[in-house]
Amino acid sequence: MMKLNFLHGAKKRFGQHFIVESSIIETLVKFIMPQAEDIMIEIGPGLGALTFAILPYVNHLQAIELDRDLAMHLTLSKDPKLTIHQLDALRYDFKKGVDKNKKIRVIGNLPYNISTPLLFHLLSFSEYIQDMHFMLQKEVAERLVGKCSTKAYGRLSVMVGYVSQVALLSLIPPTAFHPSPKVTSAFVRIVPYTTLPFVASDFSLFSKIVQQAFNQRRKTLKNSLHAIVTPAHFEKAEIDSQLRAENLDVEGFVKLTNICSQDSF
Repeated sequence: MMKLNFLHGAKKRFGQHFIVESSIIETLVKFIMPQAEDIMIEIGPGLGALTFAILPYVNHLQAIELDRDLAMHLTLSKDPKLTIHQLDALRYDFKKGVDKNKKIRVIGNLPYNISTPLLFHLLSFSEYIQDMHFMLQKEVAERLVGKCSTKAYGRLSVMVGYVSQVALLSLIPPTAFHPSPKVTSAFVRIVPYTTLPFVASDFSLFSKIVQQAFNQRRKTLKNSLHAIVTPAHFEKAEIDSQLRAENLDVEGFVKLTNICSQDSF
């Protein structure tokens, strides 16, 4: 493994916290279970702690790193199995790594300041992804696995839950990182469905309804969605319009979307 170099100071604007605890890194590798033929893409490799722990198990690893200095640091390893893309992961086309017989696997320590928009970006490529393993702020992880009618349940819970199953695998203390963040982190596994359990006939409308409902989550669905959903739609979908967004599960949002979509034609 390439020796880590702490001469590189973490850059606050990139939300950098580098994982350095070897025992935790080993645990993460076990959760990921890398295989030789995997098409593996790492987001935010940082100083390469997870990168160089994964490399012995795979034939090739691609890493996406926005920080030019860190990208150079990783390039210095001259490992023929490692390809560095120095760019913003929010602009990366993840379907480029897919071949006709195999989907990609995505791993990474997601920067806290862009983790949510990055997750939404990845959702748009879910059909090309086998699974994802990420270190995230604990609060974001709790929202990912949030259950209906709980405080953690929100837009992220619904949108990720629509396309995938999510499991919170482990909590990671601040001391495992350099510099130590002020919050606890979590390691999650996201596995996109091969067949969606509930299909929205108009995904754009589904997304709009979910976003609008949670933008005003203290209001009833009748009030938060009045510009999109009529009382007749609620009645036809057999959904109580006096519920709040946090009380409607993924199936309910899909059902409401499909009723509204039928009436738009």
